[in-house]
Amino acid sequence: MLNNITSIGKKATRDGFGDGLYEVAKANPQVVALCADLIGSLKMEKFIEAYPERFFQVGIAEANMMGIAAGLATGGKIPYTGTFANFSTGRVYDQIRQSIAYSDKNVKICASHAGLTLGEDGATHQILEDIGLMKMLPGMTVINPCDYHQTKMATIAIADHHGPVYLRFGRPSWPMFTENMPFEIGKALMMSEGTDVTIFATGHLVWKAVEAAKALAAEGISVELINIHTIKPLDEAAVLASAAKTKAVVTAEEHNYMGGLGESIAGLLARKLPTAMEMVAVNDTFGESGEVPQLLEKYGLEAVNIIAAVKAVLKRK
Repeated sequence: MLNNITSIGKKATRDGFGDGLYEVAKANPQVVALCADLIGSLKMEKFIEAYPERFFQVGIAEANMMGIAAGLATGGKIPYTGTFANFSTGRVYDQIRQSIAYSDKNVKICASHAGLTLGEDGATHQILEDIGLMKMLPGMTVINPCDYHQTKMATIAIADHHGPVYLRFGRPSWPMFTENMPFEIGKALMMSEGTDVTIFATGHLVWKAVEAAKALAAEGISVELINIHTIKPLDEAAVLASAAKTKAVVTAEEHNYMGGLGESIAGLLARKLPTAMEMVAVNDTFGESGEVPQLLEKYGLEAVNIIAAVKAVLKRK
């Protein structure tokens, strides 16, 4: 099954958002879009060209954008907000909490340029805390897709999901490998079945986990690889079933290890099925300016780091 997972080329996850937004707008006239002066970065041009009357350029005023989106949702629209992940969360947390989450507004907070893979823009923009911030808000759905195709499907799917959503995606061109795979909010995606260890991966790190799993298979280690695109609500049944089978778990994410996917899975396992576990994530630090491959290597988010975590957890199994 692992050998069937291959890249058909590279495209940024933010391109999946732009194409998905255009497609869902064609199908649903209630979809509107707002942007904080980053149209090109969010790939919103196709939507704007087709539906200029449904687009609102707010400018560099992200807090206002969230308030306007809440008002549009109150009026029955389905607003998609667009800016960088740092500005979609940290800069406007109060507005999201008070105006969107508290009253369960049907706002889709769409956040590009998340994580270290933002690259040269550096620590001020490379937010690594956003998943933790958003998953702690009651009623907030948190989705972190892994490639262009999954991001496009997620962008379309959230229009039919009532309630606030945080959709996280990125800047760089990235391998595309889920073209013929299903997507369902809250449903983990089994990439390959195995018996020795489970790798739960999310976002860009899913591809790194694919590379790691193939290398481990060549060494005779059977990996169950599960794509957790929806971090909240977590597919608890899938996590527990796999952990019960393999009795060893590794998580992989482009986020601080505190507050992210690993913490969610660790909490679940601690409550219901204590299991040997290792986390591959950023180790409680800010990022820095650099090229994407250099940053992934320096901060321990490469396939080799996942392989090392697997071998460490197998010793504790």
